[in-house]
Amino acid sequence: MGHKSTEEANLKLVEQMYARVLGPLDAAPVDAFFKPDYIQHSPLAGTGSQALKDFLQWAKGAAPGCTHTLKRMFADGDHVVAHTHVVIEPGTRGNAVIDIFRLQDGLIAEHWDVIQEVPAESRNENGMF
Repeated sequence: MGHKSTEEANLKLVEQMYARVLGPLDAAPVDAFFKPDYIQHSPLAGTGSQALKDFLQWAKGAAPGCTHTLKRMFADGDHVVAHTHVVIEPGTRGNAVIDIFRLQDGLIAEHWDVIQEVPAESRNENGMF
């Protein structure tokens, strides 16, 4: 598979993962997207797919109205970067999130994130997205 087609496949997999896993906070399809021993760098969840399943089950109970709005995604080889607007509690401004995924053998093998609260005021009118 060529470099460009690999990047396209990686983008598609991550986009589907948002639609089926993170968007609905659904632990059931995790194994279709993540390696069992995937490496988690986010301090919000443990490492490995079972820890992700546990986190998703907790999150669905704690924040059933949570939404993930995918704003843009980029692929660079085996990495995919996603810029999302995550609103944990409906009606709040939420967070701007950058997720970085490393893929291996068609599955997510590693994850990092950076989370920034969307402020009430900004020194510009451009918005965070």
